[in-house]
Amino acid sequence: MIRIAVVGYGNIGKYAVQAVEAAPDLELAGVVRRQVKEDELPPELQNVKVVEDITKLGQVDAALLCVPTRSVPAKAQEIVELGINTVDSFDLHGESLVQYRREIGAKAKERGAVSVISAGWDPGTDSVVRALVEVMAPRGITFTNFGPGMSMGHSVAAKAVPGVKDALSMTIPAGSGRHRRQVYVELEQGAEFEQIREQIMLDPYFNKDETFVYQVNSIKDLQDVGHGVLLERVGTSGKTGNQQFKWEMRINNPALTAQVMTAAARASTKQEPGAYTLLEIPLLDYFSGDPEELIKRLV
Repeated sequence: MIRIAVVGYGNIGKYAVQAVEAAPDLELAGVVRRQVKEDELPPELQNVKVVEDITKLGQVDAALLCVPTRSVPAKAQEIVELGINTVDSFDLHGESLVQYRREIGAKAKERGAVSVISAGWDPGTDSVVRALVEVMAPRGITFTNFGPGMSMGHSVAAKAVPGVKDALSMTIPAGSGRHRRQVYVELEQGAEFEQIREQIMLDPYFNKDETFVYQVNSIKDLQDVGHGVLLERVGTSGKTGNQQFKWEMRINNPALTAQVMTAAARASTKQEPGAYTLLEIPLLDYFSGDPEELIKRLV
């Protein structure tokens, strides 16, 4: 059995516990969170070991980092330093992702650990789909259209603005890979809405998209964790054009993220020390079971 720790118990952490408990080859070592008073634990954690420090869980083979993206690099460094594999859903693309992979990869090799980064659904499984359709049509254009639905990373970023009590960021697809962000904020008493709106608009999570910020009385009245994606590519195979591909899904956002992270934790135990994105790991490594039986069933 592979022993898994869940670090953080927010939206993703709750579903991560369920995904680990449902897996035949994984064992939940426990949950790491800041508040561990027994009388404050939610009912589903009553029989789970909950600690403030991962070292109190005994042997841990891999840790699922269910914390906000901006906290991920520091938390990953801290846990990899202990020689424990990490898996996260770091959701920034481009140079930020590449730099994080480089830094955590160096630490992981030094400590004999594995860090699987950006193991959500985008970046994550959508990245694998984008790569696959580009293999099939090397020349062309791919459009990734998110939503409509709640973006966890953007919601967390908006909630982190001082004066915001709670926040919800909805991603609205505008077509051709363009998006609109509709951000709803519930304010702390005395907070100035215009100042908060300006901070959100300048945040790197929002400043590249058309963004609208609205003040509401209650986020709970609006919240739904559904999301989705429509990924489309038109390209050329060899010299034959107009090859068209479409990938679409509608999901419970945190549940899918947690499931992908859990599969990546299993895969992490089969890799050499270093940092990996989902693209770099053989697909069969995400599964439990005999490889030949998997090939017989899936190929």
